Amino acid sequence: MAKQSILGRIAQLAKANINALLDAAEDPEKMLNQMERDYKNSIADAESSVAQTIGNLRLMEADLEEDRQAITEWGSKAAAASAQAETLRAGGDAAGADRFDTLARVALSKQISFEKEVAAAEPSVAAQQQVVEQLKTGLQTMREKLVQLQAKRDELVSRGKVAQAQAQVQDAVKNLDVLDPTSELGRFEEKVKRQEAMVRGQAELAASTLDAQFNELDDLGAQSEVDQRLQALKQRGQ
Repeated sequence: MAKQSILGRIAQLAKANINALLDAAEDPEKMLNQMERDYKNSIADAESSVAQTIGNLRLMEADLEEDRQAITEWGSKAAAASAQAETLRAGGDAAGADRFDTLARVALSKQISFEKEVAAAEPSVAAQQQVVEQLKTGLQTMREKLVQLQAKRDELVSRGKVAQAQAQVQDAVKNLDVLDPTSELGRFEEKVKRQEAMVRGQAELAASTLDAQFNELDDLGAQSEVDQRLQALKQRGQ
C-alpha cells in the first residue's frame, strides 16, 4: 500500500465524527457494532502497512549509517595511505610513495562516492521518518477513536436497556389503567351491598309477619272479652 494511501485512510478514519454518524443512523447500536468491526479491521490493516513502512525506514537508516561509517573509514584509509606515501618519499622511495598516493586517491574517491550517496539518501530518510511519525500519530488517533466508539456503544446499549425497561413499566401501567382492579372491587362491593339489603329486607319481612301474628292474638283476646260480656248480659236477663 502506498504511503499516501495509508495516510489518507488513517486521516479519514481518525477524523470521523462518531456523534454525527450516530445522529444519521436508523439503528445506532447496530451501526456502532459495524463501525467497531470496520475500525478494528482498518487498524489491523494500517498497523501491518505501517509496520512494513517502519521496517523499510529502518533498512534505509541502516544503509545510511553504513555509508556514513564508510565515509569515515575511507577517510582514515586515505589519510593513512597519504602519510605512508610521505614517509616513503622522505626515505627516498619515490615508487613506493607514488603507490601509496594512488591508494590514497582510491580511498578518497570511495569517500566521495559514499558522501554523494549519503547526501542523496538523507532527504529520503528524513521524509520517510516524517511519514512514519504521521502514521504512528494517525494510528494512535484511530485507537483512541476505537476506545471512544466502544464506550459510546456500551453507553448506548445500557441506555437502550433502561429505555426498554421503562417502556415495559409504562405498558404495565397502561394495562392497569385498562383493567383497573379497583373497578372489580367496586363491583364486588356492590354485590355485597345488594346481599346485605336482601338480608335486611328479609329481616323486616320476618319482623312484620311476627307483629301480625301478635296482633291477631290481641284481636282474639278482644273478641273473647266481648263474648264473655255478652254471655254475662244474657245471664242477667234470665
